[in-house]
Amino acid sequence: MNSRPQQFKPQPKDGKCNPLCSLFRCGKRSLVYTTRYYRGKPRKVAFCRWVGDYCKGYECQYAYCEKRALLPDGKCSFAIKGPRKKDMLEEIAELSLEEHVKTLITRKIGKKDLYFIE
Repeated sequence: MNSRPQQFKPQPKDGKCNPLCSLFRCGKRSLVYTTRYYRGKPRKVAFCRWVGDYCKGYECQYAYCEKRALLPDGKCSFAIKGPRKKDMLEEIAELSLEEHVKTLITRKIGKKDLYFIE
């Protein structure tokens, strides 16, 4: 019987890694999900069998993410939205260099010729 939620997408909470995320794992295999009642309403909580207390989440030294999205400060890299970086070949095409210099650079990268850029 598997008590893990069946959603396989990141579920960060306030940008931090959440132990209820389906990608969150415990290196000791001590993580279990239980239902606790809070003010009469059931809620799902992560419980550590090894310590015998609630899971500390990203603060635990055995915590890791299955998709390697857990950053050292506890943030989920899927939650961070940064500016989209350009491809290296697009940057070369935008440079104001002579045609033969662009061709040399693309060959050094591993592409056959400049026509791959455009």
